[in-house]
Amino acid sequence: MSLGKIIVAGIGPGSKEDITPAVFEAVKLSDIIVGYKYYFRFVEDIIKADTLCIDSGMKKERERALQAFEYAEQGKIVCVISSGDAGIYGMAPLVYEMKAERNSNVELEVLPGISAFQKAAALLGCPVGHDFCVISLSDLMTPWDKIERRISAASSADFVTAVYNPKSNGRYWQLYRLQEIFLQSRSPDTPVGYVRQAGREEQDIKVTTLAQFDPEEVDMFTIVIIGNSQSYISVEDKFITPRGYYKEDVGYGAKNLGQDIMIRSFRTIDSELKNRNIPLDKKWALLHAIHTTADFDMESILYVDEGAVEKLYWQCAEGKIKHIISDVTMVTSGIRKGALERLGIEAKCYLHDPRVAEMAKEKGITRTQAGIRLAVEEHPDALFAFGNAPTALIELCELTRKGKAHPAGIVAAPVGFVNVCESKHMVKPFKNIPKLIVDGRKGGSNLAATLINSILTFDDAEQLKPGRDV
Repeated sequence: MSLGKIIVAGIGPGSKEDITPAVFEAVKLSDIIVGYKYYFRFVEDIIKADTLCIDSGMKKERERALQAFEYAEQGKIVCVISSGDAGIYGMAPLVYEMKAERNSNVELEVLPGISAFQKAAALLGCPVGHDFCVISLSDLMTPWDKIERRISAASSADFVTAVYNPKSNGRYWQLYRLQEIFLQSRSPDTPVGYVRQAGREEQDIKVTTLAQFDPEEVDMFTIVIIGNSQSYISVEDKFITPRGYYKEDVGYGAKNLGQDIMIRSFRTIDSELKNRNIPLDKKWALLHAIHTTADFDMESILYVDEGAVEKLYWQCAEGKIKHIISDVTMVTSGIRKGALERLGIEAKCYLHDPRVAEMAKEKGITRTQAGIRLAVEEHPDALFAFGNAPTALIELCELTRKGKAHPAGIVAAPVGFVNVCESKHMVKPFKNIPKLIVDGRKGGSNLAATLINSILTFDDAEQLKPGRDV
């Protein structure tokens, strides 16, 4: 007697339209159909009238595989059906293992099907447009500690992640733990989409963010997809993960390649912050500081008064701040000209004013001190930025205490070893002046300039879209 054949077929997520022609023919022509009883309703119209259908309940996979071999070894053509794709959390691996265990000569064939995560992805938009992984939260056959290591690896590696078996009556906390792990390395604004009963009459589609995602809205019939650092939700409420085809022309709405690079850099920095749950205006300044210095120490040494960036931005936008004064010309050079023009602000440095050298010689002070004295005489209510000279910052503090200066705000980032830390400590007691301070010895003209730029562009912070003036 000739041996039969076992066809392991993925019947798709649930609708007849999603069954491939090859699977359709296999189901139609088989002598025996073996499967989980719930799946038969999706193929009942295809099955021949004289076909023997063997169904069974949950956790009966081995029994179904064994029955398939018994009939195939009698010369029958047996189709073992799985939902989605039979090779993805389906029957195919078990059937191949059993063939080896039985030392059977039965011919095996696996026919691919549309997986539930593929169907869900198509309904959401295109969330798996780049590198992705699929993780099951079922710990029936995989220890939880191994599942958690895989979750951590997927999250830190910035994979788009599809989640199978996210929740059941007996497993309610695992999805909460996954969300907690992802929030440690992903932005709270990372898109999350989930589809219940994909491709079936009860289908329900939702798009939200990682922070707002509510695991209570999910059950065992739901597929969850979490985006990567480049994913976004479109104006049509579609979940999109760019492949990169348009990044040089359009990337993330950038007007040029320079801005595109800056946007991607900011998103990378944001994903690597130790503490991402900080106020938006401080985060905006911090992202600028790290982008300029590539120094993640900024996360612990950048001091920003509550709401300082936002307050100073609105003073600029409303025309209350007309001048930005810097201690050295390199700070002024680093402030974006497009932002200054847009807001009608003048950035000035008095260091090369002819009066400075004369005053410095006459008073026995540094040229930067003299420059600040002149600046205060002409613009006492300016926004002041320091990226080099602690003596200039000390001068401003003394003039402020005497009531001669009334700074709209202070960016304190002088760098060096003598009086640097002390000059920054002198600034903090001015409670009513919005301040951004780089604590300790670190600082620099480029850092002072980028912190000013963060103030001037705060209206781009919510969309995390820097660099419009690049």
